[in-house]
Amino acid sequence: MHPTPRFTINRHLVILVPRQPALDWVNSVDPEPPGVTLDELREDQNAFLVPDIMDGQEDAQRWVQRRWAMFFESFLVEWYLDPSLWPQKRSAAMFKKWFDVQYHSMVWDLAAGEPLGYEDWDVPEDEQ
Repeated sequence: MHPTPRFTINRHLVILVPRQPALDWVNSVDPEPPGVTLDELREDQNAFLVPDIMDGQEDAQRWVQRRWAMFFESFLVEWYLDPSLWPQKRSAAMFKKWFDVQYHSMVWDLAAGEPLGYEDWDVPEDEQ
């Protein structure tokens, strides 16, 4: 028996890795740009658990591309809540220029036995 619990979950993982156009936008929108570098921007990105229906990197790329608008908006809202500051003519081609997609098929749950917690970010605080 292995000394550490070894459990995988029935999800895969996708991480969007910003590219230079994403950084250019971050710095162009704010009158006092945060001054982050591309390496700093890439350091801590959201990770998305996705269905384990994908079979490799190419399949994951297609899956993400079909949902590009949702992924794009999740990045934009992390920087600026006001949609009027977001690029208005977003497209799948623009998404591809702004982000690389990392795909990971094995997601290990090293806290197996601990319940998963969920937080609904769409519910206003006064309604929680």
